[in-house]
Amino acid sequence: MKSKFLWSTGIVLVVAALAQARDPGRKAALVTAQGHRNNVWSVAFSPDGLHLASASGDHAVKVWDAATGREILTLRGHANQVLRVAFSPDGKSIASASADNSVKLWDAVTGQETLTLKGHTNWVTDIAFSPDSKTLASASSDHTLKLWNLGSGAEIVTFRGHTGPVWSVAFSPDGTRLVSASQDRTLRLWDVAAAKEVLTLTGHRSDVYTVAFSLDGKRLASASKDRTVKVWDLAAGKEVLTLKGHTGEVYTVSFSPDGAHLASSSQDQTVRIWHVATGQALAPLTGHQGAVYGVACAPDGTRLASAGQDRTVRVWDATAWAQPYAGKAVRVGK
Repeated sequence: MKSKFLWSTGIVLVVAALAQARDPGRKAALVTAQGHRNNVWSVAFSPDGLHLASASGDHAVKVWDAATGREILTLRGHANQVLRVAFSPDGKSIASASADNSVKLWDAVTGQETLTLKGHTNWVTDIAFSPDSKTLASASSDHTLKLWNLGSGAEIVTFRGHTGPVWSVAFSPDGTRLVSASQDRTLRLWDVAAAKEVLTLTGHRSDVYTVAFSLDGKRLASASKDRTVKVWDLAAGKEVLTLKGHTGEVYTVSFSPDGAHLASSSQDQTVRIWHVATGQALAPLTGHQGAVYGVACAPDGTRLASAGQDRTVRVWDATAWAQPYAGKAVRVGK
């Protein structure tokens, strides 16, 4: 949008300022990190918020300085697309899930591969560390979840029950439960110690791509191909809120650390922010040139990171969440 003429530049700046005043979500990303050569499917903050890790269709994981977007490490070893990435809670390891049917563990400082976990018979679509960083859960297109001992690399147990590919898995904050999301349109809650399913949640009309626990462990949020985000009360075992506003499939959802907000990413090229108590939609974040596949909240709640089809990772100022925007929430039973 640069112009050779001063007056043209002035007009462009005025128009941009007016557009931003009408829509605070048009504010540019704080950081745009470029380096991947294919879709970026997933992004995660390190526990201290200083680094980001991203997973890409180019078969690589990259580690970035979250403040500057400088590439720090490139982790290579997978033989197919890397679909998900996660930091361990202790910050020492990075886990990656791949379409080569494996999970790899990496030293978060050196980038050295430390462990490969094999056992799934199809794509590994998601991974989640236990709160103590000693166990890893994996989800797969083979319709199962697996639990792994990271000390020995041994498989602990396989969870069966879904009737379609499992797209997402998450540990509860206390580590006693797992939740999974599937193409079969369900969320399933599992007791880790007993290795059994304890609750099935239904309500989405299509694939459930991602599920996340709130940090107090009382609620779940889910993102779906049906273009909605749903919030679930675990004590009651039911859906309490449906959030509508995205105009494309919703791929990822992430709670803010205080549980007051949700961030969601979508095929419609936006990240949307929702107030959990009211269901109000706040200003969307725009800038990606394609679908936004991943979103993550920083541990201190001050920033968001997103990953997209445009091969970029972007970091956004989350303090602008207070600006209301048009959107619709449907409270179940009301």
